[in-house]
Amino acid sequence: MPQLFRPSSNTIAKVSIAGVVLLLGSTLAVAYIMDRGPWTTSVRIAPEQPIPFSHKHHVKDDGIDCRYCHTSVENSGYAGLPPTETCMTCHSQIWSNASVTQPIRDSWASGKSIEWTRVHDLPDFVYFNHSIHINKGIGCSACHGQVDEMPLMYRVNTLNMNWCVNCHRNPAQFIRPRSEVFNVDYAYPPNQAELGAKLVKEYHVQSLTDCVTCHR
Repeated sequence: MPQLFRPSSNTIAKVSIAGVVLLLGSTLAVAYIMDRGPWTTSVRIAPEQPIPFSHKHHVKDDGIDCRYCHTSVENSGYAGLPPTETCMTCHSQIWSNASVTQPIRDSWASGKSIEWTRVHDLPDFVYFNHSIHINKGIGCSACHGQVDEMPLMYRVNTLNMNWCVNCHRNPAQFIRPRSEVFNVDYAYPPNQAELGAKLVKEYHVQSLTDCVTCHR
């Protein structure tokens, strides 16, 4: 009886199996990279804004504190966006005729709020309270990065669930003294493990990882 397959068929079969495995592995790797990459997370991508507001200029150059614009961050679930009146406090006096600040003047004249594009925009099914984190010693830069170095605001962390849970599991490694919460240049000391454990106890911080903590 003649052979149904040539001797080379074994080699072809092995190469084919290896090719399929490699293709599946590559597909999974590409999917993972895309899921974690800027295409999905928007990390380090500055969205277009109605005004090219520079945190670097306002925070680093002018020394404006976070709370001057984000007035509700210490006692509300939301940091809040500054109303046009806050902008006009300065820009009615300086850069008052510049084209870049024209949208501010238009908003002031019309009474219509400036439509900023949120950079840190969580899904509706996620509950996040700014005031709780601020009052428990979690600094602004821990989540938002060095905003004083950003000519245009962008996201430095994914805000994915695993990123949040990483902090909730071990808050001691990210906590800082309350007096340093708004210090964008704060650096964690070499004895952070010891200091963090002390602050966790002092601020009554709990390691909350239950689903209902963030999904309500």
